[in-house]
Amino acid sequence: QVQLVESGGGLVQAGESLRLSCAASGSIFSINTMAWYRQVPGDQRERVAVISSGGMTNYADSVKGRFTISRDNAKNTSYLQMNSLKPEDTSVYYCYVIVGTATGYNFQYWGQGTQVTVSS
Repeated sequence: QVQLVESGGGLVQAGESLRLSCAASGSIFSINTMAWYRQVPGDQRERVAVISSGGMTNYADSVKGRFTISRDNAKNTSYLQMNSLKPEDTSVYYCYVIVGTATGYNFQYWGQGTQVTVSS
C-alpha cells in the first residue's frame, strides 16, 4: 500500500505563488508517472501537469508558462510550483502517482486533495 501526503495549498491573491508538494511512502519499488490534477465541484477532474520517470513534462494549456512540475526521486516527492496565480486556478488539487512493483505491476494512487483559493 502507498500513501500520498499533499501539502502547500492555501489562500493567496491573484499574481502570487504557491508550491504544492506530494510525498509518497509505503511499498514503493519504483514511481513511474507523477501528476497533478484539479477539480472544482460539479466539474470533471482536469490534469494540470504530468512528469514521467525520465523527467519529461506536459501541461494543460491553461497553466503553461505559469506552473512547473518537478520531482525528487530520492524523496519520492513531486512538486507543483504555481506562479502568477489567477482566480480561475481556484480548485482542489490532487496528487497522482503510478507506482511499479518488483513483479512488474503498476498501481495508481491519489492524494487526499489540497485546496487552492486565489482571490482577485
